[in-house]
Amino acid sequence: MGSIVAALDALDAAIERVGAADIEELPPPERFVALERLEHAVRRQVAISHEQLTRVERYEGCPPIPIVLADALRISRAAAKRRMRDAEQLAPRTTLTGEQLPPLLPATGKAWDAGLLDGEHVRVIQKFFRDLPDHVGPVEIEKAERTLAEHAQTMRPDQLEKIADRLAVHLNPDGKYSEEDRARKRGFLWCGGQRGDGMSVGKLVADPQLRSMLEAWFAKFAAPESDDLRSHGQRQHDALSRLVRDRLGDPKLGQHNGLPVTMIVTTTLQDLQAGAGHAVTAGGILLPMTDLIRMATPANHYLAVFDGVTGQSLWLGRSKRLASADQRIMLLAKYRGCTAPGCTVPGYNSQVHHAAKDWKHGGTTDIDDLTLACRCDNLLVENEGWTTGQLSNGQTAWHPPPGVPLIGGTNDYHHPERLLGDEDDP
Repeated sequence: MGSIVAALDALDAAIERVGAADIEELPPPERFVALERLEHAVRRQVAISHEQLTRVERYEGCPPIPIVLADALRISRAAAKRRMRDAEQLAPRTTLTGEQLPPLLPATGKAWDAGLLDGEHVRVIQKFFRDLPDHVGPVEIEKAERTLAEHAQTMRPDQLEKIADRLAVHLNPDGKYSEEDRARKRGFLWCGGQRGDGMSVGKLVADPQLRSMLEAWFAKFAAPESDDLRSHGQRQHDALSRLVRDRLGDPKLGQHNGLPVTMIVTTTLQDLQAGAGHAVTAGGILLPMTDLIRMATPANHYLAVFDGVTGQSLWLGRSKRLASADQRIMLLAKYRGCTAPGCTVPGYNSQVHHAAKDWKHGGTTDIDDLTLACRCDNLLVENEGWTTGQLSNGQTAWHPPPGVPLIGGTNDYHHPERLLGDEDDP
């Protein structure tokens, strides 16, 4: 314990000296040499940090390591999980019996530990093996990993990527992929949040079955009409919109978290009357008021209206009475998503949570004591010692267990108007 603290103190002092040094005292060519040494030192520190991650253990009251790591280092949980995965692949491993094992990517791990690779190099190598078909044998895999690690030490990541592509073709010249290979690659993801103009960009990797079904749908509903000025892409977009719009609210879809599968939208009376501004969905999407009004007629959605001045709930429009499910709709409208600090999980994927006292411990299902929490954060309260409570302004405060280096407080992510001090907005 003392040795690493002393070493970190010395490192901090050395960094201060490097930061205070003037690179301009060197001749121009030698400045690049100094920058190279600095880059090497930074990479070594990152590699050492990853290796130390393999020795971090949970203790009593401590949530899963990636959650603590994210708060302690102030990085995203996705980044924390990625660092843990990198450590598992690049750092030596220890079995439960104490036996030392080499890294999963031994040649890459050795170069990484020596400070010869950047994170981008590692991403290229990881992607190569992630995309490699299952029929490639272990001998070829070992040779490929060693080859890529060697080339990574002399190439930029973009150059290494080209080598990796050539090597992938060499190992799979006939382009054979199994059902499992294709299934592993399928997926749809939004590429970030909404853009400034309200539009969103997504990436779809479709398996043959999905594409064949979409092609059949597009043949009918994306076909050009007379005097149709839309582009091919715009027609396909509108065809997908029709496909989803005609299905939302259908009783055959069942329920999600106790509610019909449809849109739940929040707005203020003032914006609704003016026909301007934005409504907010339980998925966290800003919906222009003109779109909301246009969508209101043909579809069965749920609309919660608040007073834009007092925040008082005024009206809940719905296609049928839902009894206690009305509470969930108003919670989705009020909180919009998980209330745990920094959590971005939208309302659709959140659960109802008793803020003061859990129901199984005698808490009441009172709307003033209910809030929203995603499944992971709900488990923090049930199993990891977190506590929650309602503030006088209606926000939910989260408190970590004592002695655990986690960040508590409230969550403003789903309410960007609070970031600007517009507290009267819902």
